[in-house]
Amino acid sequence: MSGPDRTLPPHPGLADGPVYLDSNATTPVDPRVTEAMRPHLTDFFGNPSSSHPFSKVPRRALDQARAQVADLIGARPGEVVFTSSGSEADLLALRGAVLASAHPSPHVITQATEHPAVLETVSALERLHGARVTVLPVDSHGLLAPAALAGALTEDTVLVSVMAANNETGALQPVTELAALAHEHNALFHCDAAQAAGKIPLDIDELGVDLLTIVGHKMYAPKGAAALYVRDGVRLEPVVYGGGQERGLRAGTENVALAVALGTAAQLAVDDLATGAPARLAALRNDLHQRLATALPGRVHINGPEKHRLPNTLNVSVEGALGHELLAAAGEIAASTGSACHSGTHTPSPVLTAMGLEPTRALGALRLSLGRWTTPKDIETAAAALVGAAGAQ
Repeated sequence: MSGPDRTLPPHPGLADGPVYLDSNATTPVDPRVTEAMRPHLTDFFGNPSSSHPFSKVPRRALDQARAQVADLIGARPGEVVFTSSGSEADLLALRGAVLASAHPSPHVITQATEHPAVLETVSALERLHGARVTVLPVDSHGLLAPAALAGALTEDTVLVSVMAANNETGALQPVTELAALAHEHNALFHCDAAQAAGKIPLDIDELGVDLLTIVGHKMYAPKGAAALYVRDGVRLEPVVYGGGQERGLRAGTENVALAVALGTAAQLAVDDLATGAPARLAALRNDLHQRLATALPGRVHINGPEKHRLPNTLNVSVEGALGHELLAAAGEIAASTGSACHSGTHTPSPVLTAMGLEPTRALGALRLSLGRWTTPKDIETAAAALVGAAGAQ
């Protein structure tokens, strides 16, 4: 198996140090993205909303970036609203849809393994705006059954929000079927695609979604760059009021440099998808799993679906070991567990416990997420380090 494409520039941030297997947390900024945004931090400083010559280049750059993001998901440029983060995009989608509905008792549906940006927002809608919220359970693979959604929809349901892919397990939800069910009840459908965008093909018409969140730092752009797809005709209450930028939904002078970064990252993702990047990452992921399973027979268990998951994501529990102790002992790699540490005490991942995993297995979980620069040598190094750490426990 070959490494990354020979045209891929080296990344100085990855030259030294441990093997990076935490791409679902954040990706390194692609040097091509850095170069594209650099002139807009220096030379092209004009306000894109002004009418003088200094505004022309920023305005064209903003328009191009919007078109590049739209192209990634099969949308029209005017349907792309730039935001500062995925959390803000989720807030605009959820709060914006509920408030714009003007429903006297709006009903919102989501599911148990959503990102906190969604779960905390629907909680706030319940607390501050009188919404009734239903959080549906998932099965042992972390998937929401369409029948469960069908049974929860009512005539008061104004919005359903279900992610495309889980950030811990990579589980891919049946978005197309879920969105169709929501529309049968005249409810809008929002999809947080922070983990999916750029990793797998996404087409908003095939998915049938009305709102979709895209996050730059999950696809090799800087933190602080994100977008919300808003289907034409969908009404939202703005998240920031003011001068009317971003279709009036998010006022404030646009950050052209970050928009350019996100647009460039989207274009690079389109190129990756067209040249087989998902298959390359899936092969590396499977190789890592096979090496671990072979060296630790009977001890390695996949968390989440084996087939319907992101190509770059491997979430496994190692029987008889704790995830945070394995990573501490395997200094050759940088990865994540699903557990959280509070005052020295580790608690299981809410995602894994929502799937019904026993606390011991959940505490043994490792999230190993590969990226654009991951090589076969990295996989060999990572597997050896984890096997050595597990063997010492």
